[in-house]
Amino acid sequence: MKFSIATWNINSVRLRLPIVQTFLRQWRPDVLCLQETKCPNDQFPLSALRKLGYEHIEIHGQKGYHGVATLSRFPLQEVNRRVFCEIDDTRHLDAIVRLPHRSLRIHNFYVPAGGDEPDPAINPKFAHKLGFLDEMRDVPACPGSADSALLVGDLNVAPLETDVWSHKQLLKVVSHTPVETETLEALRKSGEWVDLMRTHIPPSEKIFTWWSYRARDWEASNRGRRLDHVWGSGDLETALSDITVVREARSWEKPSDHVPVVATFDF
Repeated sequence: MKFSIATWNINSVRLRLPIVQTFLRQWRPDVLCLQETKCPNDQFPLSALRKLGYEHIEIHGQKGYHGVATLSRFPLQEVNRRVFCEIDDTRHLDAIVRLPHRSLRIHNFYVPAGGDEPDPAINPKFAHKLGFLDEMRDVPACPGSADSALLVGDLNVAPLETDVWSHKQLLKVVSHTPVETETLEALRKSGEWVDLMRTHIPPSEKIFTWWSYRARDWEASNRGRRLDHVWGSGDLETALSDITVVREARSWEKPSDHVPVVATFDF
């Protein structure tokens, strides 16, 4: 069977519900993981999304900030909402998706952005980000009670030189500083996660999933970063058939500054 999962930092699910609906109608992923939903649980647009075939929805949200949600066509079981750094700011949700002949543990993450100054001594937001990444080492790829595992979301780090528009100019900019990129790669490797986007798209090629709102013409300037990621347990590498960055979504009406990433598997 074919199985597809999408990850998307939507930057307010209620404000951008129309483009979420557009995306689901066009792409019809089996699972959609949203980040930065900015929505309390009791105000999440469950009815509108269930009408599109996503009967199984788990949410971890709060008013105005952060928040993650996982929408699925298949049942979701063993749901967890983990607190990192002893701060319950709704940045993680994981659940097992039960497919007809396979189960997947899916982690949905929204890593702190880290503010503007890449110095934890003077910037508490950056210190929080590094602490959060350090605690992610406790989320390994071994699936446990599931057959396989996926980790997706806005990790707010562009680890490779080809994950940013200019490696040299962004070395001191939060999201691409050496301490962030090295920490992310170290935790990925220690957790035995595979960067599935880079197994399908060679590291020599640029990949961007985010373009700033500050650019007058984001497409012409193309100053992007790959902040959104799809990782998997090792067994999923051979099952992966496609990775698509839905770049056109950046030009939709009232867009997020991130675009969806869709991973497709042949099981």
